Amino acid sequence: MIIVTGATGLLGRQIVERLLDRVPADQVGVSVRDPHRARALAERGVRVRRGDFTDAAGLAHAFEGASQVLVVSVDKMGEECVKQHRVAIEGAVAAGARRILYTSQMGADPASHFQACRDHAATEEALRASGVPFTSLRNGFYAASAAHFVGQAVESGRLVLPADGPFSWTAHADLAEAAAAVLADEGRFEGPTPPLTGAPALTFGELAALTGEITGRPLTRVTVPDDQWLAEMTGHGMPASTAEQLLGIFAAARAGEFATVDPTLAGLIGREPVSAQTVLREHLAGH
Repeated sequence: MIIVTGATGLLGRQIVERLLDRVPADQVGVSVRDPHRARALAERGVRVRRGDFTDAAGLAHAFEGASQVLVVSVDKMGEECVKQHRVAIEGAVAAGARRILYTSQMGADPASHFQACRDHAATEEALRASGVPFTSLRNGFYAASAAHFVGQAVESGRLVLPADGPFSWTAHADLAEAAAAVLADEGRFEGPTPPLTGAPALTFGELAALTGEITGRPLTRVTVPDDQWLAEMTGHGMPASTAEQLLGIFAAARAGEFATVDPTLAGLIGREPVSAQTVLREHLAGH
């Protein structure tokens, strides 16, 4: 039994879909906070159980009989994020899983400029300490994030952000396919994988130029000082702590933390990864 957590989320849902292309439904289980949202999976023969990373006892039931557990990282940053991941890891160990997999991120490092990468590093350390074989999927930076930033800027024609560096923008669909391939080939990677990235690595300036080509409307990349950007974000109601965490993305990019391009993802999915241009084109279809 392969258990996937977060199976109603953007990445987890696609992982389960791709996994069902490779293994029978009765060998797949999902752990979700709201089982009603996974009814379609249950109708296809997937075992659906409620599981929450804040409820260790509930996870014991959700993970029962697991041979592998894929812990899809939570959409949080900081101490609470790592705490929840530790509960999930402990639940997988208690269930007797022989391998734990985790959706990490390229650049995972205790010294990263980006809080999420420090959280991923702390989770990977918890995996090492668990005593159970593990695979950490070091996913490239989500191309959907690029599309989100750019999409907000199209109307004004100005992409106003702090200075950045290149990002290996990577599509959720490709990362989901890779995760399914690794789950179906148990033990393919021990510990952290190489960065699972698309290509080429692009800056926001290059994304702005691509956006102009796609929409036929110029998008100007405007670089502002970090403190000015923080002031603008908090002025629009964003909590200061959140703004500081987001600023870490740009500081990390300037330090080259997201610039690596690696062929491992292409090897796993058997083709070239979806380009950032393709993701942008899909996202901007209505603009």
